[in-house]
Amino acid sequence: MKNLLARCQNLPVVHFAPGEAVVREGAPAQGLWILSSGALQVRKGSVLVNTVQRPGSLIGEISVLLDAAYGATVEATEPSVLHHAADGRAFLSSDPEIGHLVAVGLAERLNFVTTYLVDLKQQYGESPGLAMVSEVLSQLADSAPPPARPGSARDPDPDY
Repeated sequence: MKNLLARCQNLPVVHFAPGEAVVREGAPAQGLWILSSGALQVRKGSVLVNTVQRPGSLIGEISVLLDAAYGATVEATEPSVLHHAADGRAFLSSDPEIGHLVAVGLAERLNFVTTYLVDLKQQYGESPGLAMVSEVLSQLADSAPPPARPGSARDPDPDY
């Protein structure tokens, strides 16, 4: 992702203090953010989903690509510096190499999630609560998935 960082040097730089939100879950997408230095945490609701420390990592690309609200809250966990592309779509289409780098990053994440789901399936088989892993894997592998939408079918009022 350092190649992506090199391609965004002309974008404005924004500094974030620890605990300060870069984006908030449910807020309208307001462009893309590219981590230059520091560390971030990604939360979906109250669940910690990921930590981000790799310079060049993108924040908000899924929301920009899907024209959807941010799907998670991202906060700085230490002083952090990010580049901001206010018009995320224009930034993504400004250079074919940027689109390629974003596609590689998304493919890496999809590969990680798929590998994790397969590992769950192998470890726990058809244990109660995990029986849906086969269905999720099938949907990931399906060549014509339904249109993407953040959240789950149970949002906003789960039936459990």
